[in-house]
Amino acid sequence: MDSNKLIFEQVAELVENQILDGLLKADDQSPSTNEFASAYGINPATARKGLNILVDEGILIKKRGMGMYVTADAKDIIIEKRKGEYLNNVLPDLIKNMHLLGISKNELIDSINELYESEDK
Repeated sequence: MDSNKLIFEQVAELVENQILDGLLKADDQSPSTNEFASAYGINPATARKGLNILVDEGILIKKRGMGMYVTADAKDIIIEKRKGEYLNNVLPDLIKNMHLLGISKNELIDSINELYESEDK
């Protein structure tokens, strides 16, 4: 787990990553709060808080007496949320650091192209 984030945020992010990776698909049941508590040695209430964030965002849905399930739109919701976070938080820092280090836009584009090519192999 990442010590820079609150535990409940890490629980939510873990489920999101499982959805993005295809380990959890629409209508699949999410791990329970007790499963998270047991697997990671955390309080079930902390796990519940992380899962409830995903319910509030429309990524999971509660089925009374049955648990929490992945919604049909979950993957799209996560992608849009993370795109927004990237464009609003990561990209401005990248641009700032490029200026500080004297990296040109063309150098960045060349580096991106090289990385994309290496990922395709």
